[in-house]
Amino acid sequence: MRLGIVSDTHGFYHPELDDVFAGVDLILHAGDVGPAEVVDRLEKLAPVVGVYGNVDGPPVRGRFKEHVKIRVGGVRLWMTHIGGRPGRWAPGIGPALRADPPDLFVCGHSHILRIERVPNLGRMLYLNPGAAGRQGFHQVKTCVRLRVEDGQMSEAEVIHLEKEGPQRA
Repeated sequence: MRLGIVSDTHGFYHPELDDVFAGVDLILHAGDVGPAEVVDRLEKLAPVVGVYGNVDGPPVRGRFKEHVKIRVGGVRLWMTHIGGRPGRWAPGIGPALRADPPDLFVCGHSHILRIERVPNLGRMLYLNPGAAGRQGFHQVKTCVRLRVEDGQMSEAEVIHLEKEGPQRA
């Protein structure tokens, strides 16, 4: 199963997402969607599972929850918008992760692309896809593709929107 992972669109649907996420089986949106029309466009490519972010209003909050915990391709996934980062988790996140670490933890909010294994939390992969929207301090708009099958995750493919080609992580 191929996942497309995006966050912090802030109401901007990057036109390259049509090609980048073509052929993915599921799209994860880690919050700060902006108007729900962004999700409507993503859903034309693949089903979308999302969480709401701190800037999302009632339409997105009515559609998504603050946290999502699901199994995808045999991988236990936990997604939230404000998750912090390894060693500096958002309030309440660290204890919950230590108590029951997922295989894949996805969050957004910081606009900082970061993908890393967290050795003190089993085999958990921490993934923040950065930001694909126009708002924020980020210099490059990014998203990620990830393959998950039989409980295994293969290398994450970082896509720099408006740049040439994917980067391997």
